Amino acid sequence: MSEPRSTEPSCVTVMVMTAGGANPAIVINALARHYPNLQVVREQPESKGAITRRRARRLGWITAIGQLGTMIAARLLRPLARRRIDALLKANGLSAAIAPNVQIHDVASINDPATLALVAELKPVAILLVSTRLMSRAALAAMPCPVINLHAGINPQYRGQMGGYWSLAEEDAANFGATLHLVDAGTDTGGTLYEVRTLPDDGDFIATYPLVLTVAAIDITLQSVEDAVHGRLRPFQPESPSILRYPPTLWAWLANGFRRKIW
Repeated sequence: MSEPRSTEPSCVTVMVMTAGGANPAIVINALARHYPNLQVVREQPESKGAITRRRARRLGWITAIGQLGTMIAARLLRPLARRRIDALLKANGLSAAIAPNVQIHDVASINDPATLALVAELKPVAILLVSTRLMSRAALAAMPCPVINLHAGINPQYRGQMGGYWSLAEEDAANFGATLHLVDAGTDTGGTLYEVRTLPDDGDFIATYPLVLTVAAIDITLQSVEDAVHGRLRPFQPESPSILRYPPTLWAWLANGFRRKIW
């Protein structure tokens, strides 16, 4: 009979899957302080073209091009976002650079066979997704442990993308928050583990809302991973409408900005 696996933080392997960026970095650094054997799987981000084509198939080309316009506008506003992000990180004592002691494995996609082989080799006891593409059904079925997602929105009413933005645009600031949930075959449809709610500052806008929510969610992220490590996950299904969100079109974003000051 094999010995039971230790759940001591120094003995277990926790894995983070991400496409990179400041938001995942602060989560990775927080986890690395608790789990010395943290492993990071970093995939290549999807191209804007691939994302736009996929949205066009679902929503039509006009809407997809409008959403691409918002993404371009957000990129042009990056210097403004950079100042706010730097201030937010400094105020919370956080870094947007992954600590040098964290082991990173670069892959093409979290769904590739090579990634699944890596997971099988490393044998994580918990996997956290932060800013990745959707995990395929086949990949999810191959995971040897619970898979958790950090979602910048309150599920299920603000599933998908830009959940924080949409809660403000729909005059529902009480639900400006983040969710830790189990990953299933749907888009942010797995059972909720924890929620946190906060409020943005006046200087926040569509490019900084996700970071505001990520910072607010660090504690519940650590708790979710700890629960997974110790086998005490208790998912639940909130009683609220389930709505899948996408980035606003450029014209919707401008309208909300000028009319409601929600940028």
